[in-house]
Amino acid sequence: MKSSLRPLSRLLPKGVIRFDPATLQANSSDAWMASSLPEAVAFPRNTTQVSKILAYANRHRIPVTSRGSGRGYVGGCVPVRGGLVLSLVKMNRILEISPQDGIAVVEPGVITAKLASAATRRNLFYPPDPASLKESSIGGNIATNAGGPRCLKYGVTRHYVLGLEVVLQDGTIVRLGGRTHKNRTGFDLVGLFTGSEGMLGIITQATLRLIPLPPARSALLAEFSSISKAAAGVQKILGSGLLPSALEIADPFTLAAARRVIPNAPRANSLLIVEFDGQPASVKAELSLASKLLRPSTSHLKVATGEQACEKLWEIRRGFSYALRDTGLVKLNEDVTVPRGRILDLFCLTSRLQKKYRIPISSFGHAGDGNIHVNLMAPVGTRHDDPKMHRILNDLFRGVLAMGGAISGEHGIGLAKRPWWPDATSSALREIHRKIKKALDPKNLLNPGKYLD
Repeated sequence: MKSSLRPLSRLLPKGVIRFDPATLQANSSDAWMASSLPEAVAFPRNTTQVSKILAYANRHRIPVTSRGSGRGYVGGCVPVRGGLVLSLVKMNRILEISPQDGIAVVEPGVITAKLASAATRRNLFYPPDPASLKESSIGGNIATNAGGPRCLKYGVTRHYVLGLEVVLQDGTIVRLGGRTHKNRTGFDLVGLFTGSEGMLGIITQATLRLIPLPPARSALLAEFSSISKAAAGVQKILGSGLLPSALEIADPFTLAAARRVIPNAPRANSLLIVEFDGQPASVKAELSLASKLLRPSTSHLKVATGEQACEKLWEIRRGFSYALRDTGLVKLNEDVTVPRGRILDLFCLTSRLQKKYRIPISSFGHAGDGNIHVNLMAPVGTRHDDPKMHRILNDLFRGVLAMGGAISGEHGIGLAKRPWWPDATSSALREIHRKIKKALDPKNLLNPGKYLD
């Protein structure tokens, strides 16, 4: 393969194509545990270079696996068929922020938090907030249709993508959508490429919707003596007519891990974090009502008002994943979603799995939309193909599907969930996916080896 890639390096500026072992190793995996070395890594700086790379790969039938910041949890950017990794980290410019049009135009390598900060400075708001927002890229967020705590009120990444520039498998450059907030010209191809996990084309530019920045923000952290009381609190909040911007839950194992490494972590068995934003008067009233609803069943309730105070509460939530890593166990991060009324059933399921398999399980996440991160805490040295882990995941996914849920709410399918793709979909739905893939990538060169193979 190297012999067919060497000529490509001569068609592009020096340093765009690299073959050194350190670079290959650094681009062989993501936050999941599988890895596979590519033959080369490309670091294009513009759309024209991406087009040249894909046209060359098409002529020589070279597999191409696109890569953002490598923060995914499903092996989505692992180059399992070797070939070329196309890294978009050098395409990292915010090209425009337009308050008049309410948009941002960005390259795929822009870090999510950088865009959010730039928008805030213009009194604008980019709501999608995956937990990895300080590390993950916009291109990766679009490829996986990433979510985050604010999905409850504001929706996922797809709801903010107005237009895309995409390079197809043969090097053709197409523009989808645009900078208008409504566009019904033909099929929703922007939606098709959002969440396509790099298997249909390479996103080289995105036009994103921005909204006015809410002037006020408040939150509360409610501690509970049991996960059932915390789950009941979710229904109390949403049943009252309140719509928080975020509504998060955490179980006992998660909080025990947090207390070991996070200052001022709650001493309780379970918790809810509820946040409201909007106009000052409405935020104050909503926070007061939420506190009134939860106070009778809580062991402790802490209120935060303003940006700085709210961020202190969120430091606890964002620290959960890092606290779990510090347990010395390997965290297998799943992102299942169940109907909101089945959240307690999901926690009961994970409790049964802990007892059955004698393995710790940490569950926390987005209670407001039923998307809970179920983390199997496996012994050090556990491989991605470990038979015991496979059996536990099999029971977890089957239980979730039986509740009318989904095996992925925001991470995608990738390589990690490939074994359960047939269980989660009908044969007719899988055939639609195959037809779309074949139409846009007839040689199966874009991110091959994942769940559509």
